[in-house]
Amino acid sequence: MKTIFTIAACAAISLYSTGCASEGKQQSPSTGQEPSFTKDSVVYQSDKLIITRIAPQTYVHTSYLQTNDFGKVPCNGMVVVDGTDAAIFDTPANDSSAVELIDYLKAQHIKTTAVVATHFHGDCVGGLKVFQDQHIPSYATEQTISLLQQQPDNKFPLPDHPFTGTLELPVGKEKVSIAYYGPGHTKDNVVAYFAKDKVLFGGCLIKEIDATKGFLGDADTLAWSGTVQKVKSAYADAQFIIPGHGQWGGKELLDYTMKLFALKAGQ
Repeated sequence: MKTIFTIAACAAISLYSTGCASEGKQQSPSTGQEPSFTKDSVVYQSDKLIITRIAPQTYVHTSYLQTNDFGKVPCNGMVVVDGTDAAIFDTPANDSSAVELIDYLKAQHIKTTAVVATHFHGDCVGGLKVFQDQHIPSYATEQTISLLQQQPDNKFPLPDHPFTGTLELPVGKEKVSIAYYGPGHTKDNVVAYFAKDKVLFGGCLIKEIDATKGFLGDADTLAWSGTVQKVKSAYADAQFIIPGHGQWGGKELLDYTMKLFALKAGQ
């Protein structure tokens, strides 16, 4: 296991401060202002989990899901930190990587106050049992919970707190907005937006550049492009877009996803 963020050297520094730079990455010097991020900073890495800082208070957690059709797939989730509180959007893909994420935050004196599943697939809820065992509140739409209940071989626990349509989730003194804009990758996929950092977590609704259409077993390919258009219109200020799999970027990911699922003439 390789920990890039040195806990002992940075014990007095919060997870989102600029006092420690990760290996091979650059961070702005501490000036009393929010840093300007030109490069991502990997703060933790093991063979199961990578945590990458992409904005002053926002991180991507990446874990790995073994699949029959696509092999070992990297899966992204989001972590938002304010003060000593953190909220996680989509669990890591399995229990062991979920333990690593929670333990890492604890080592930085950060308490995980919530976890949100953005849809019902295993790459969103695969580590949910770990969160519930540690009495961390879990959230999902009523539709997501219903879809989990309908799965004949469902092995995942149900999120504790259902909501409908939208949710304003407090994180420290800040908040993250979660909203449903329509079907795409699944019937229930929601997105999460952290306005302070202008970061949109699109989850599996959004594709990385040059991605294929991927798994479509629960998709609505006819509605997908229109749903992403609604997301783009709703978050015009977004600067960072995190897809469910692969490399994050800017609004070009929204445009690419819309183009990928756009209807051709005659369809």
